[in-house]
Amino acid sequence: MKIAVQTEAFDLGAEVAALYQANPSVGAVASFLGLVRDDGTGVSGLSLEHYPGMTEKALAALVEEAARRWEVRDATVIHRVGELHPTDPIVLVAVASGHRGDAFAACEFIMDILKTTAPFWKKEATPAGWRWVDARESDARAATRWSR
Repeated sequence: MKIAVQTEAFDLGAEVAALYQANPSVGAVASFLGLVRDDGTGVSGLSLEHYPGMTEKALAALVEEAARRWEVRDATVIHRVGELHPTDPIVLVAVASGHRGDAFAACEFIMDILKTTAPFWKKEATPAGWRWVDARESDARAATRWSR
């Protein structure tokens, strides 16, 4: 399991390959790559802050919960912090499993819960200046489907 919170860019292909190359029992890898976007309001940048130590622990707990629910052979969660710009990769969630169903479900679960519980704070640079980004109701709805 790899959990990283970093300012540096990551290599999507290398990160995904690392999940299966040393493990011939992996039959599927599902991944999600999130990008910084301009939502049509002229966003020119994004600044992400986090609470070091606490953030990594929260991400690891999400992966551990996914492994309790589905057959997860390995997983990688990388989230960038600092200043980013539209089209920059911001988050990678990749899950290796024996079968695609478990890989897809675990990947989606981790991303949905990460959006609502991981301790990240973000603000956007817009033509009117910086603004804090509030939680989205759609993210909260997506997370509720995973509650027991």
